[in-house]
Amino acid sequence: MPDADLLVQLAGIAGVFVGFGALISVRSGGASDAHEVTYIRSVMSFAIWVVIAALTPVIVGRYDITGHALWMPCSLLALLLWLGLWIVGERTTEAREAVAAYSLAQSVGLTAPFLLLIVPLLGALVLVVLGPFPDQEPALYLTAVVLGLFVGAVALLMLVFLHRRPKPASDPAALPATGGSSA
Repeated sequence: MPDADLLVQLAGIAGVFVGFGALISVRSGGASDAHEVTYIRSVMSFAIWVVIAALTPVIVGRYDITGHALWMPCSLLALLLWLGLWIVGERTTEAREAVAAYSLAQSVGLTAPFLLLIVPLLGALVLVVLGPFPDQEPALYLTAVVLGLFVGAVALLMLVFLHRRPKPASDPAALPATGGSSA
C-alpha cells in the first residue's frame, strides 16, 4: 500500500494531540468547567479516531487485502467509530452544560468550523463505502483521515483561544482557602 507511511505519520501526529490533550487535562488539577472538559474530550476523541482510522488500513493491508475489499471495511469502521464517539460525547453532562451556556448564535459560530470539516470527512467515507469511485478510494480515505486530524487541531485551537481567563484577585471566589487567618 503506497500510503502506509503517510498514514502511520498521521497517526503519530494524532498521538501528539492525544498527549497535548492529556497534558491540558491534568494541569492544575484538571479542567474546571464544562466548556473546557468538552473541548479536551473533543481533542482526545478526534485524535484517537485518527490513530485508529490511520492504522486500520495499514494493518489490514498486511494481509494482502487490496482495493475496495480493504477501503470499504476500513471506512465502515471509521464511520461507526465516529458515530460512537459523537453519541458518547453528546450524552455527557459537560457537553449538555456547555451547549446550554451559549446562545443559538454562539453555538452556531462555535459549531461551524467543525461542520466545514466533518461534512466532507463523513462524505468521503460514505463514498468509499458505497464504492462509486473505486480508483479514488485511497485518496478519499486519506482525505477523511487528514480532515479528522484538522478537526482535532481546530478543537485544540478553540480550547486555547476560548479558554477562560483567571478570575481577578479582588474576586473573593478566586482567593484560595487558607484554613485560617493570615497574619
